[in-house]
Amino acid sequence: MSTTTVNTTADFTDFTRSGELVLIDFHASWCGPCKTLAPTVEQLAADFEGRVPVAKLDIEQVPEVAARYAIRSVPTLMLFREGKAVGSVIGVRSRPELKGWISGALAQAG
Repeated sequence: MSTTTVNTTADFTDFTRSGELVLIDFHASWCGPCKTLAPTVEQLAADFEGRVPVAKLDIEQVPEVAARYAIRSVPTLMLFREGKAVGSVIGVRSRPELKGWISGALAQAG
């Protein structure tokens, strides 16, 4: 599975209000660490295919969403459930660490 690209506030709202746990990768085109993390995000999309949809949001393309969630550093990964933020991680992290974080959030959903 590949990631979805969120290009508008409406896209973001539709994606995060699906009722299931979703992951948003807040990034920027000029961000070196974001480019480092990008392959890991793609791997996570494959790891959680069918369970956790993954989307990428460029903070310069959709600044109102970045402002709403006070995104001050990129990359920032945020988990949402039913339109509400339920967790975030800032900076580059390893795939095992991120898999554990997402798996923990899935377990809490029961």
